[in-house]
Amino acid sequence: MLRLNRITDYAVVVLSQMAREPHRLVTAPQLAVDSQVPLPTVAKVLKALARGRILISHRGANGGYALARAPEAITMLEVIRALEGPVSLTDCVDGAEGDCNVEELCPMRGNWDRVNDAIRGALAGVSLAEMAMPATMFGVPLPAPEAAGTRDPARS
Repeated sequence: MLRLNRITDYAVVVLSQMAREPHRLVTAPQLAVDSQVPLPTVAKVLKALARGRILISHRGANGGYALARAPEAITMLEVIRALEGPVSLTDCVDGAEGDCNVEELCPMRGNWDRVNDAIRGALAGVSLAEMAMPATMFGVPLPAPEAAGTRDPARS
């Protein structure tokens, strides 16, 4: 099964929070509160995303992090690469050589590249702006979560 690690999942949560106010400079503690992701995890994610040039880090008393580009210009492929490295299903793709004992005899040699290209194309086709949109069910936006301590009287 192809599965992203938990840090990448948290990164998308944090980035989606930032995409809702793309011009806002935010600190790790504020993002931890806003996204409900633990502060140590947020700090780790922010550093990795800054190294990957998804975020810009501003130092100083009024410092924090900001998106490096508009949310529409940041793709899920870039985010995954920043946190997990190259996206590929197997080690024997994209010209990699020498990692397989049967490389010269393998009938699949080169064919996995087509699959990897399709996956990367799909990830490149989804922007951070799209990920930050509220989820929908059958084309209808889902209702906002109820505030803590409030109940819908119609459901009582």
